[in-house]
Amino acid sequence: MEDGKWRSVSEEQRWPSLRGLTQAGGGRPGPRQHQALQELVRAHVDSFDQATGDGLVRAAQAIPPLEFNFKNERISLAFVDAVISPPMVPKGCICSDLKIYPAECRGRRSTYKGKLTADVSWSVNGLPKGIIKQSLGMIPIMVKSKLCNLHGLSPRGLIKHHEEAEEMGGYFIINGIEKIIRMLIMPRRNFPIAMVRPKWKNRGPGYTQYGVSMRCVRDEHTAINMNLHYLDNGSVMVNFIYQKELFFLPLCFALKGLVDFTDYQIYQELIKGREDNSFFKSAVTQMLRLVVMEGCNTKKQALNYLGERFSVKLRLPDWYTNEQAAEFLFDQCLCIHLKANVEKFYLLCLMTRKLFTFAKDECQEENPDSLINHEVLTPGQLILMFLKEKMTWWLQSIKFAMDKKNQKGAFPMNSENLMKALSMVGDLTRPFEYLLATGNLHSKTGLGMLQDSGLCVVADKLNFVRYLSHFRCVHRGAAFAKMRTTSVRKLLPESWGFLCPVHTPDGEPCGLMNHLTAICEIVTQSWSTVSLPALLCALGVTPVDGTPNSPYSECYSVLLDGSVVGWVEREMGPHVADTLRTFKVLKEKKVPLWIEIVLIPMTGKPSIYPGLYLFTTPCRMIRPVRNLALGKEELIGTLEQLYMNIAITEQDIVPGGTTHQELFPHSMLSVVANLIPYSDHNQSPRNMYQCQMGKQTMGFPLHSYLYRSDNKLYRLLTPQSPLVRPYMYDYFNMDNYPIGTNAVVAVISYTGYDMEDAMIVNKASWERGFAYGSVYKTELINLDQKVTAGDSNLVFGVKPGDTRVGQKLDEDGLPAIGAVLEYGDPFYSYLNLNTGDSFVMYYKSKESCVVDNIKVCSNDNGTATFKRVCITLRIPRNPTIGDKFASRHGQKGILSRLWPAEDMPFTESGMMPDILFNPHGFPSRMTIGMLIESMAG
Repeated sequence: MEDGKWRSVSEEQRWPSLRGLTQAGGGRPGPRQHQALQELVRAHVDSFDQATGDGLVRAAQAIPPLEFNFKNERISLAFVDAVISPPMVPKGCICSDLKIYPAECRGRRSTYKGKLTADVSWSVNGLPKGIIKQSLGMIPIMVKSKLCNLHGLSPRGLIKHHEEAEEMGGYFIINGIEKIIRMLIMPRRNFPIAMVRPKWKNRGPGYTQYGVSMRCVRDEHTAINMNLHYLDNGSVMVNFIYQKELFFLPLCFALKGLVDFTDYQIYQELIKGREDNSFFKSAVTQMLRLVVMEGCNTKKQALNYLGERFSVKLRLPDWYTNEQAAEFLFDQCLCIHLKANVEKFYLLCLMTRKLFTFAKDECQEENPDSLINHEVLTPGQLILMFLKEKMTWWLQSIKFAMDKKNQKGAFPMNSENLMKALSMVGDLTRPFEYLLATGNLHSKTGLGMLQDSGLCVVADKLNFVRYLSHFRCVHRGAAFAKMRTTSVRKLLPESWGFLCPVHTPDGEPCGLMNHLTAICEIVTQSWSTVSLPALLCALGVTPVDGTPNSPYSECYSVLLDGSVVGWVEREMGPHVADTLRTFKVLKEKKVPLWIEIVLIPMTGKPSIYPGLYLFTTPCRMIRPVRNLALGKEELIGTLEQLYMNIAITEQDIVPGGTTHQELFPHSMLSVVANLIPYSDHNQSPRNMYQCQMGKQTMGFPLHSYLYRSDNKLYRLLTPQSPLVRPYMYDYFNMDNYPIGTNAVVAVISYTGYDMEDAMIVNKASWERGFAYGSVYKTELINLDQKVTAGDSNLVFGVKPGDTRVGQKLDEDGLPAIGAVLEYGDPFYSYLNLNTGDSFVMYYKSKESCVVDNIKVCSNDNGTATFKRVCITLRIPRNPTIGDKFASRHGQKGILSRLWPAEDMPFTESGMMPDILFNPHGFPSRMTIGMLIESMAG
């Protein structure tokens, strides 16, 4: 997140140019890649880098040790470290370069992956015995991440390895197919949300629809959903999920077990700010009385009470005491984002106060469908969560492997036998390939997610705009697609500047599949917040265990990443928030640039629960605006924006009221919406249609057609740079990958063949190649899949004198490059070396094609015989009657007739149009931008 990135766009650059047409050498690769394009996929690449770097080490160390009894000895196994290596050729292979590059995996239809190696420590009866280094399998590597062998290469270096000069990465290669992990909308982490759920009444007698929910997320992204339920008798129940099972725990039992406080101290903490509320005080007293009635007068007794009831479900070793089981429960299930029990205590007290305030209608419900309560599930986060779960499964499988070995005979516990047991455990290669190939999640815990399918999509390259959109898309989730209510689909004002109001599909996924704006970014970095509590105290915040000068009812609670750090007086709150914001913008006092500073004020009437909330966690959406007081760019978040006064233009600035200004008026649009010329002159639905149709057109998505083995690729043979374009077209350097053709259009009533959105094309233009294209289809032929029982010796080739082949195939059994194939022609031939039989396969498509290229594929070791080939066919695809054409303003129509040039209308200078368009298409559609574009062109 580079400060000032968007301010660096000069006024000259804010006017569109035709430098791609007018400047010599415009298509040559430069010394560096185009930064604006690389920024669009930064959330994908950076999140994967974080997950496979520091995140992987933290996740490995956070996995609970495997402890069990083996031959009357206590065995303990734990991860110490883990590392993923870049993709490399297996040892023992003869090659000139050990590195594997993505183009090789695309061509061979294999997976681009690196080896995961872990250090496992083991001990017997508490005595350390050493560390064993063990391979856990192969993990798919994201292209252009730090683990990818393309990382850091210049455009010329990328071209050398058969990649695009502007290769952005952000995807995985699974069986030769490019796959993207979808970004999903998730509840904001570590933030208590007051909500109403009528179905909560069915959870037991006395339960009401009121609750406070929190999605607790650790540093390694392990997540658990925790709810506080309000009962009609005034008591509170804590609800959490462990191993997909629902558990309930009375609040005061948890509070008593967390800290060694007296009942009076717990009572005093709970009633802070509500000392005059007699009902609340009596409810707290009654909850504490129930704890005493169960004999839990001390922390030790409360832990013993909870451990006795939960130890069976936690599946802990036999030697664990009840107190240890309760501590394990608190660590794994209760406010897991906090490490200290006293921090969990203060947070539960705050959530309880908020719950009672909400249940008595003294504060508003927070909309769970609003963007202020959301964050984004990034690809790196999903990979790390899944990796941690599978590593936990791998560790637990060691016990079963050891038991299996022991059943076969004597199995003494030593390093050699332990390594044998480790080698028996299945690796993690197949689970990861299955996740990315199918998008289906097989998980015992569910990873705190609402869906287990549709997590990955193919990065299809129909055109470059469609390809870009995959990386900017955020989906609400498959669970919401089946809901009958429309509340989840509504475009709320809080989304301004973060989600594009135009770029969403019409139809079933409308409002569920959205796209980030061009300037919106996702936080991927983590930042140490150790110094922030001391800074807050220096600014006037009272520590959480201290007593402020004003009554608690006149103070704001101060939360830092879901941890209660103190109180600040009502009058001091704005000063603390403004000072922190100044430090943030000026990069002082180690305050991170992406911190979100939210002061929710007291209004004296039911509104959002007040407090000073500070967020530095990853996965939040942020965007740059101009801070008017300091004259610099500031990154703001979704909840933070709600309490700001942001002007769009200078004319909107109100002295003394406006604090920030948009960097430019179209900052609320996505990349695709920013490519629509004069979009502010069009009817809004037309811009929505254009965002979809722009992604459907045949374009020029890449330059390296020769080295691709995609199932299907499209290529427009007449790509042109648009004569009229917004400046964002140049900012993202879209001339490298055109998506259409300029045309001379006559808006005229003529012939009657252009009614009802039909259009006429000049036959002479069509014959000169107007809108011609090609389709590239690749077929992978693997002779191993044609093997019958007992016959495995198949190779490509032609049997001498085989009359079925004629002159159509070469001696290697494959067609010649450049050969034209018609229906029924021999496609390829192979031989069975054991029997001498020859087999000829024929081309079965009705469309004639040209053999564009053939790739002979081997295995990972390079030792395979002549058994796998990829044949790429080029099929001419010229415009025909019924083909769909569209302008850049949502005006679509089909080709109805090719009209002779001599019958076409013409101008005084003799110019004839390429397309005839009916004028009746303008009034009802109100696409004035299309008229202006025509005049400008």
